[in-house]
Amino acid sequence: MTVRRLLALPLLGVLLTGCGIRATEVPTDFGAAPSRVPCSLAGPDVSAQSSRGVPVQVFLLCGASLVAVDRAVRVPEGTPDAQRRMIVAQGLLDQLATSPSAAERSAGYTTYVPGGLGVRGPGPKDPEDALRLSTAPSRLTSYALAQLVCTLSDSAATEDNGSVILGGPGPGPLRRYECTDDVRDHPGTTRPPSGAVTGG
Repeated sequence: MTVRRLLALPLLGVLLTGCGIRATEVPTDFGAAPSRVPCSLAGPDVSAQSSRGVPVQVFLLCGASLVAVDRAVRVPEGTPDAQRRMIVAQGLLDQLATSPSAAERSAGYTTYVPGGLGVRGPGPKDPEDALRLSTAPSRLTSYALAQLVCTLSDSAATEDNGSVILGGPGPGPLRRYECTDDVRDHPGTTRPPSGAVTGG
């Protein structure tokens, strides 16, 4: 009888261990929980923005969405309205193509707008608020087009809030593009809705 009891003790220990009664002797450390991309920056210094030019906003990609970021565009004093509009439009494109600052990169911001992208005013038969890009909008990625449309559609470079008339170089067709909530929330899968535009 004594031998049976002695043999039963190891078996009882195994059962107790299987039930999780034995304490873990070595602490388990899986590291800190993964951090989330904040997509937030410190508030802009308005006076500093003004000293660098006209305050504007551009849309950069952060996470899977477009987020507005403050920028500035230099416009010489006394510039006529038509020329001012082109300066602002080109300035916005340049700002979009510029690599985000170190703080913005740390916060998760990036851009897909290619460098060297130019813009000019309407052709002879175009509506007066049309903008023609040096690269046709259809050749831009969904991200880049969404950034451009959302940035230009609510700026001094356009006259209609929420939309912008864009075309490529030459006398090709024009389209009116809209910046919608779906475009801002899903720029990688939702291209800006657009419609054909006839001459002005």
